[in-house]
This record gives sequence, structure tokens and C-alpha cells, in this order.
Amino acid sequence: MIEFVDVAVRVRLPQAGQTAVKTLLEDVNLQLSEHRIAVIGANGSGKSTLLRLINGLIEPDQGKVLVDGLDTLREGKQVRGQVGFIFTDALSQLLLSTPLDDVELSLRARVKDRTERREAARALLAERGLAEVAEQSVYDLSGGERQLVALTSILSLQPQVVVADEPTTLLDLKNKYLVRKAFNALEQQLIYATHDLDWAEKADRVIVVHRGRVVASGLPEQCIRHYLELMDS
Repeated sequence: MIEFVDVAVRVRLPQAGQTAVKTLLEDVNLQLSEHRIAVIGANGSGKSTLLRLINGLIEPDQGKVLVDGLDTLREGKQVRGQVGFIFTDALSQLLLSTPLDDVELSLRARVKDRTERREAARALLAERGLAEVAEQSVYDLSGGERQLVALTSILSLQPQVVVADEPTTLLDLKNKYLVRKAFNALEQQLIYATHDLDWAEKADRVIVVHRGRVVASGLPEQCIRHYLELMDS
């Protein structure tokens, strides 16, 4: 269970010799227990801020965020052990030059023997259909392949929750479908931000973020309709 309790996030901006305060999120109260949850909203609405609160990439200025009872402020390390985060651009989180090296790095903490670790990394990549590109440069991969490598690296850490910030935004249609299929098959709880309303419609629950507030949360059809009305007003 992920809980947001009276959460607000603010940033301080220098402005004409003074400090202005901009609110990114406010009055967020949520309990997230569904298997697949989509977060939708316009650019700059606060979607990414909401997601990054879940594993402590951003800290709340007010209220608290709990992951299975763990406070992201006080117990951030334990939270990050449970929550894996996927960025929009996979290259921003692929640290090494090949998929095999990157997944092996993620396995280092729990597989001490290097030969065993290398074999485990290769097997995990093969499960995602990436065996043939395991030793290619990550820069030579398609956008979809990079996202699948990033997902494989995160899953090798055995998280309970996967959070993905617009993972299909930079992809062509073929790779978008490939990545969507991989995310939809996850056993872990999945929380993802997306502009793809067809994908959001397949979620168990949709959250609409608008101008820093959660303005709708519930059944996909109703929430998507509400979002479309907001965008047309």
C-alpha cells in the first residue's frame, strides 16, 4: 500500500532579488493499492513530481508518503529497495556501455560470484527477448530495447513496486506496443504516468493531476472523460 497524507511540494525561485514560492503539488491524499495505476495530466501538471515522491527522489515539503508503512523521508533507503523507478529516457539511467554490463551491475549486491552474476544477467536479458543485443552498445539499441534493458536492470533488484514516468513517450508505435506489453505483464504493482490514453484505459485505476492537484481518481473511463473535458475547456 502506498499512501499520500496531506502532501505538498513547493520550490523556491529567485525573482527580482526576492524568493518566490511555486507550488508543484498540494493537498494530495491517496491510498494506492491497485495492481496497475495510470497517472495522466498535461505537461507541467505535477505527474512526475507525484511519481518521484513514491521512492524519495523528491521529498514532500508538507505531509508524508508511506510505502508499506515506510516513510520516504525517514526510511528512504528501505523504500528505494522496494520501489524501482523507470525514467522517460532510458539512457539517463543506463550506467554502463552494454545491456549485459548494466544488468550485471544491478545484480552485484545479491550475486557475489562474477561468473554466476554474468550468467544471471544474460538469462534475465534473454527473458525479455534481449539476448541478441546483450553485448551491443546501448547507443546502438532502439528506444524500446533501451527501455526493456532499463526495466530488466530494475527488476533484477526485485522491487515490489515499479514506477514509470512516461516510458513510451519517446518511442515509435512498434516500440511503444513492445514496451507496453512488457509493463502490462509485470507481477509487481505498476504506477505509470502516460499521455497514451489507450494505455491508461487498460489500468485498474486512473489518477488525473491538473495544476498541481489530484482532481480525479477512480475508474479509467470516468477519469479519462474528466481529463478530456478539462483539456477542452
